[in-house]
Amino acid sequence: MSDEPLVITRRDGPVAIISLNRAGAFNAFDADTITALWQALRAVGRDDAVRVVVLTGEGKAFCAGGDLKSILGLNPDAPGEAFYELATVFHQAITEIRNMKKPVIAAVNGVAAGGGFSMALACDLRVMARSAFLQQAYTAAGLAIDGGGTWTLPRLVGLAKALEIAMLDERIDADTALSLGLATRVVDDGAALDEALAMAHKLAAKAVANLGRVKLMLRSSFEAQLEQRLEDERIALAESANAPEGFEGLTAFSEKRKPVFDDPEKSS
Repeated sequence: MSDEPLVITRRDGPVAIISLNRAGAFNAFDADTITALWQALRAVGRDDAVRVVVLTGEGKAFCAGGDLKSILGLNPDAPGEAFYELATVFHQAITEIRNMKKPVIAAVNGVAAGGGFSMALACDLRVMARSAFLQQAYTAAGLAIDGGGTWTLPRLVGLAKALEIAMLDERIDADTALSLGLATRVVDDGAALDEALAMAHKLAAKAVANLGRVKLMLRSSFEAQLEQRLEDERIALAESANAPEGFEGLTAFSEKRKPVFDDPEKSS
């Protein structure tokens, strides 16, 4: 058994990079990897020194989804029980990504299939390498979709296209993903992480607490009535104006200078 950690967290200034580290298995999820990912996401989400998170995979893959051989080995007679337990932890990880009050960027360096597809869609932004691809993959194995995929996918591409992706289970190349809104940016192979880091540092210099506030409001917008959302926006606007970041932004505007949001003395 390798002594290598299943998930690696490293820092690049205010940016945390979380990497799945099962390159030999295309970063597929087993029980230990899912647990390690959830713990890593919880840690960076609660670390005030981390302003933006980049999620990626070591080697040639982002994440190939569940390690089916490993999962079947947990309970060969009733695999559904193993899937149920794994999905419980996986969904905690997805919830951490979606509810994190800071931006999360997926650097999709290679295949993102099954749970890897759902995880990439849960991130706020997705940078894809040109040869990378997305694939729903669950239905090809006779399985239902997890990881919030049935919630996120139709919101990104519409119901008709989501049904097509779910039922036909075809590979979605990077350029197609970009045209569908499943990718934010497409870059040359080998450059996905660098581009994601450049984007992360650009975001880290912004009013991150306010970006988190806007992120959560946008994510909940499909369930909100207009009247309630107008009131939510009114309250959020007032809160943001009174917060250190808002005060810095307003002061900088009045002083005709660029705001400095990543200075702890001004924006923490």
